[in-house]
Amino acid sequence: METRLNFFEKGQNALKPLFNMAGYIKKSTIDRQLVELVDFRVSQINQCAYCLDMHSKELRAMGETEQRLYGVSAWREAPYYTDRERAAFAWAEAVTATHITDEVYREVAAQFSNEELVDLTMVVTAINTWNRINIAFPGGIGTYQVGQFG
Repeated sequence: METRLNFFEKGQNALKPLFNMAGYIKKSTIDRQLVELVDFRVSQINQCAYCLDMHSKELRAMGETEQRLYGVSAWREAPYYTDRERAAFAWAEAVTATHITDEVYREVAAQFSNEELVDLTMVVTAINTWNRINIAFPGGIGTYQVGQFG
C-alpha cells in the first residue's frame, strides 16, 4: 500500500471535536466494556484493521473472553451475550447501515433509557467516523498499546 499522509499529525484541528466526543462518551452511563464491544462490532462491519486491533486489545485488558470476542460477528446465534448487548449490537448495525427499523428501535428502547440511547447513538457515529479516517489514512496497524488514548 502506498504511504498516505499521517492524519494524526496533519489533522490536529479536525481531530479536536472527535477527542471531545470521546471525552463525552467516557462520561456516559453506558458501561465502558459495552462501548468497546460496540466499537469492535462496528469496526468489523467497516473492516477497519486499526480499530479492530485497538478495541480487541482494550476488551482483552478489561477481561473480555476470547470466546465472546470471536463471536461478536455472530452475536445473533451466540448464546453468551445479554439482551442489552444484543440490542446495542442491533442498534449499532442499523445506525451504521442507516436502515433503522421500528423493530430495532423498540428493542433498543426497551434496554436503554432515552439518555443512554442518545449516548449509544453517539458511540456508533463516533466509531464510524474513526473507522473512515483510519481506513482512508491507514498507519500503525497492530501498534496500538492498551490505554494509548486515555
